[in-house]
This record gives sequence, structure tokens and C-alpha cells, in this order.
Amino acid sequence: MTHTFLLEAGTWNLQGTWLDKESMPVPVKGRIIIQWGRDGWFNMVTRLVFVDSDREKIEFQYRGRFDTGNQRYTYVLQHTELGRVEGEGWIAPESIIQRYWALGDRQRRSGFETLYRVADDRYHFSSGIMAGHYLTSTLEAIIERA
Repeated sequence: MTHTFLLEAGTWNLQGTWLDKESMPVPVKGRIIIQWGRDGWFNMVTRLVFVDSDREKIEFQYRGRFDTGNQRYTYVLQHTELGRVEGEGWIAPESIIQRYWALGDRQRRSGFETLYRVADDRYHFSSGIMAGHYLTSTLEAIIERA
């Protein structure tokens, strides 16, 4: 098996649970669209919708490029809650790991994401957002190719 998420263009569905600090878990659904340009840059758009909740949707718009060897990449991101974000990612044999940090953010927010490959078109996704040294929210989901 090789990675199909991020390394190939495509559409993915996300279904899981969001947990904010001091709140009950909330079901979340989403869609991820990945595109590759001829210039070697990727674009990824993600939209998360909170099921049976009045919480506003969250949208992410990534633009990134791989370093030589396709094992590491950097990206910029526009995030509806965090604003302008920069990040890096590593492609490991069984997982994809990303970390990011909000630019000019007084709360010093940052985050991490891990996608563990279960099958060619299925990943287990786990992420967290931190403010300073404290975890403020997490997301656990399954991502499957649409």
C-alpha cells in the first residue's frame, strides 16, 4: 500500500467527532478536495459541518509544495477560526503527520494532525488545536475516498 491521500488528486469524505474543552462531543461531517497543479503545488480545501449543533462550519484552504523526495512538505493555510496559518508535514510509511501554527496570534494557537492509513482509500484522522501549552479541541474521524 502507498499513500493516496494528499499525494493524489481526489475528493474525500470525513465523518467523526469534535470535542472542545469543557464541552460534550459533537458529531462532524466534512469533505476534502485535493487538486494538483502543473507547477507542482497542491491545493486542498476542507469544510467541516457540525451535525445537530449551532456551531458554525469550519473551512480550511491549503496551498503547499513538497520538498525533493516527496517525504516532507510545507504549506500555508487560511483557517476560518485561526486565520493565516503556516505548517509542515511529513509522509511516513504508514501515516501523514502535520503541524501548524497561527501567524500573529496572541493566544499562540497551533495544532497537529495525524492521518493513519487503514486501507488505500481509508484513513483514521486525529487532530488537536492548542492555545499555548493547553489542548483546546480535538477531532477524531474516518476519511474515505468519495
